[in-house]
Amino acid sequence: LLALAERKQLTIPATLEQEVRRMLADPRATAALVDGFAAQWLNLRRLADVVVDPDRYPTYDDSLLEAFDQETKLFVASTLRDDRSVADLLDADYTFVNERLARHYGIAGVYGSRFRRVALPNHDQRGGLLTQGALLATTSYPDRTSPVLRGKFLLNNILGLPTPPPPPGVDPNLAEIKPDAPPPTIRERLAMHRTNPSCASCHSVIDSLGFALEQDDAIGAWGTTDESGKPVDARATTLDGATLDGMAGLRKQLLDDPEQFPRTVTEKLLAYALGRRREYYDRPAVRAIVRDAAPRHYRWVSTI
Repeated sequence: LLALAERKQLTIPATLEQEVRRMLADPRATAALVDGFAAQWLNLRRLADVVVDPDRYPTYDDSLLEAFDQETKLFVASTLRDDRSVADLLDADYTFVNERLARHYGIAGVYGSRFRRVALPNHDQRGGLLTQGALLATTSYPDRTSPVLRGKFLLNNILGLPTPPPPPGVDPNLAEIKPDAPPPTIRERLAMHRTNPSCASCHSVIDSLGFALEQDDAIGAWGTTDESGKPVDARATTLDGATLDGMAGLRKQLLDDPEQFPRTVTEKLLAYALGRRREYYDRPAVRAIVRDAAPRHYRWVSTI
């Protein structure tokens, strides 16, 4: 690679593509993209800071947290190694589990500490990144889910849209809501939160997306009742006002626009490659990359 650079040959498109493909064929490239790019993009480094309330979630332990990390890394690595479409990150019907994680997810027939690829029995409940414990645990509070944190993650990391910081003096834990009889569900408490005009402009967008993931609890287990004992309400609303029904509806909405998620992945890859955040003057490059990767179904190698 250095020899080609010294001879000024890396500016030749065919030579550059040949070298990129040669490097991507090396297992070290997959490891670097997973441990560097994916860990940064998907906030996997925050897993070490996750705190879980043992009274609320008595089945949780450190081995489960480690399994979350391993699952997502193995999953992303498999899509890179097989040069799959980046859309498979949202729509794959398989994951990687060991016995501890399989038991947590309710997947039968998995024994031992070794991770292995398994087909998922119910695609509406589990499949792709958005139902993996690593992403769900890092977007929750110790004792409950957080549609706010999950909605913010979806906007920033999946849709590629920025969210402004909260106004000064706003408590992110909703501590400012202290009625005589607090609403029992997080959906009702957030509805009260949005009665504050300074909060409503952002939360009307953030919360409405985050509710789509409400059937996964704070440690990523599928549930049918919320913290108040009522049936989980996972209805969500998109930016254009359409109503979604839970995870299945969210996934369908994300995949209906074939360019949307590949564009976000391209923007995140570009920022990682350049070592700086994306700026407005990078938009033509992003559009060109997405356009050129489309005939190859937005596969990883084409995008990279």
